Amino acid sequence: SLSSLSILKLSNYPEDGTPLVLLGDFNIHLDKPQAADFNTLLASFDLKRVSTTATHKSDNQLDLIYTRCCSVDNTLVTPLHTSDPFLITANLALTPEAAHAPTRVTFRRNLRSLSPSRLSSVVASSLPSLSQFSALDTNSATDTFCSTLTSYLDNFCPLSSRPARTTPSAPWLSDVLREHRSKLRAAERKWLKSRNSTDLSVYQSLLSSFSANVFTAKTSYYHDKINNCCDARTLFKTFSSLLNPPPPPPQSTLTADDFAVFFTNKTRTISDQFSTPQTEDNFTTTNAHSFSSFSPLSETDVSKLILSSHPTTCPLDPIPTHLLQAISSSVIPSLTHIINSSLHSGTFPSAFKQARVSPLLKKPSLNPALLENYRPVSLLPFIAKTLERAVFNQLSMFLVQNNLLDSNQSGFKSGHSTETALLSVTEALRLARAASKSSVLILLDLSAAFDTVNHQILLSTLRKMGISGTALQWLNSYLSDRCFMVSWRGEVSKSQQLATGVPQGSVLGPLLFSIYMTSLGS
Repeated sequence: SLSSLSILKLSNYPEDGTPLVLLGDFNIHLDKPQAADFNTLLASFDLKRVSTTATHKSDNQLDLIYTRCCSVDNTLVTPLHTSDPFLITANLALTPEAAHAPTRVTFRRNLRSLSPSRLSSVVASSLPSLSQFSALDTNSATDTFCSTLTSYLDNFCPLSSRPARTTPSAPWLSDVLREHRSKLRAAERKWLKSRNSTDLSVYQSLLSSFSANVFTAKTSYYHDKINNCCDARTLFKTFSSLLNPPPPPPQSTLTADDFAVFFTNKTRTISDQFSTPQTEDNFTTTNAHSFSSFSPLSETDVSKLILSSHPTTCPLDPIPTHLLQAISSSVIPSLTHIINSSLHSGTFPSAFKQARVSPLLKKPSLNPALLENYRPVSLLPFIAKTLERAVFNQLSMFLVQNNLLDSNQSGFKSGHSTETALLSVTEALRLARAASKSSVLILLDLSAAFDTVNHQILLSTLRKMGISGTALQWLNSYLSDRCFMVSWRGEVSKSQQLATGVPQGSVLGPLLFSIYMTSLGS
């Protein structure tokens, strides 16, 4: 017979669709009023009774079968000569359990155990000398530099795998609090094993101290976050995010390869609508000023570029950017040679032409299950962006000094924004109305604007502005033979080649796009 303990154990049974069968001689007369509570109890566990004929020679139904998440058919009740209860046989149909998604795994390095000074001394002694570097071409020098950094990082801090977190780490959780939490958990395990009053006291003391430290850290975090709000709009937005945190992203069947194919096909479809421009073999510049080569950088210039940049890191970096900045004194000579070799030869290193694309939802309100609601953001190596900054500084100075950019352009320009664009349009409309003139406003929306930049049209525009020689050769090398892989929820897609576009997330991308659009103004 079924005991009350068995009923209590049901409360701990998982309700995730796992099949459950409950059967036996319950010795309860279901046709009597006293059975109502029993039926209600089993119904609360979503258990359903299998209908049978009388299971006892007294025409009672005392032997019962209850099921959940499975089905029973061909039930047959057979009387026996040697037993009062009858024999019950049935077929039980179990639905195969759905395959569980593989556990996501992340890879990390224990960088806290690495001494930057030790890494700096080892790297400085292992990199080729400047005389050896000068014998290498730009690509070979870049590959040697990156592989040296990566190999020593792997030796000192090898990658280790761990299950991926389902939720982001708390922003107030510092390294000190993490260490304190580890000690607290160790003390808890020790007490659970020993059940000693002394170990319990140590555990309770650490728990009280940890709780107080967490409260202090949270208070300080929220206090600083609220006090750093510069205006009312930011303040209300901060309060909204704290009181109504965003929900976790919904489950999606999208894969990294789905994104890669979608982005590639979308760009190709739009680009195929372009008419191929005529190649101009005997091209003469229409600009009186010319820019044919980049000036070499000194070690001081490169050091400023490295140390003044925000230390963003992407999976393609040979070592984390903050480590590169920490050991900059030992790698600046090699980096300076690589940058100057690239500028002098007009060659952008092939190792830097790869991008890791991260799909970003355009608006939080959009359906995250649709590919068209995402835009690609390119994550590029820090050293590649440092080289881009060296080119950006010289190229933008030439364009500004010679007034080659559209004066009405507000995007991607220092001191300009959507606000200055709106002020300019509003003022033009006001002046037209004061002069009793009519106004026509034309609005254009470019789909996948950065990704569909035609390289031939862009290079032709650069020539018209007076850019030639190794400077133009470098920009052509920068644009050509690029590829990308999509990173999505722990997986990476196959590599995809790019025939058009300037990378979003790059340093030069916005400037090159502005140059590409200059003819629209005239």
